[in-house]
Amino acid sequence: MEEVTNYVDSGQPVDILYLDFQKAFDKVPHSRLLMKLAAHGINENVMKWIEGWLCGRRQRVVLNGQVSERKDILSGVQQGSVLGQILFVIYINDIDENVSSRILKSADDTEICHKVHTHEPINSLHCDLCNLFSWSTNWQMLFNIEKCKVMHLGFNNFHATYHMDGLQLQTVSDEKDLEVIISDDMKWEKQCSAAVLKANSILGMIKRNFVDRSPDTIMALYKSLVRPHLEYCSQIWNSHFMKDINLLN
Repeated sequence: MEEVTNYVDSGQPVDILYLDFQKAFDKVPHSRLLMKLAAHGINENVMKWIEGWLCGRRQRVVLNGQVSERKDILSGVQQGSVLGQILFVIYINDIDENVSSRILKSADDTEICHKVHTHEPINSLHCDLCNLFSWSTNWQMLFNIEKCKVMHLGFNNFHATYHMDGLQLQTVSDEKDLEVIISDDMKWEKQCSAAVLKANSILGMIKRNFVDRSPDTIMALYKSLVRPHLEYCSQIWNSHFMKDINLLN
């Protein structure tokens, strides 16, 4: 956001492309992941340990008492595990190898942005999209193109259209980025409203489920369950308009 706002404040429009993998953690192929780990120089004993952790798993489907045959699991890293997250990041780490635009990666969230004051950077973004799609097919990590989106920010934006695999990316006026709602007008009304709605929902849950209403209990519950939603990434979306400040208060 610091980079984007600097561009917009200087009068340069920006396009942000939000990309979404198809079932990201379930699609990582074990054989190719192990090949990348070896290329990183991972110790042989550690490699064997990781291979033992990944491989040898089987699964089946049970429906109305009917059981399918067991099949070997050849892809995927375990979600919710520390090692699974690390292995996924290692697998997609070279996704930006042929990308000239600014690219940001956080787990399975990937986005690229570029100032688009002329047609040249727009063409550069198009090339980057093509390179990303090529990487995704080569490494069997396809994008869910229907969920990939573009946001245009700043004045005099050309509102260019972007395509991936022949499909046009959806243009949006706001998008949730790491649980923070980003709007193309660079205002935070929707984020403030969402934070307040979530906080009020938890306050209602506390009221319905806790009999003890002593100040110490309520304060402990507020600080641990409610306040984090009102302060999460507030360094980014800290309200500037009185209507939003009053809403948060």
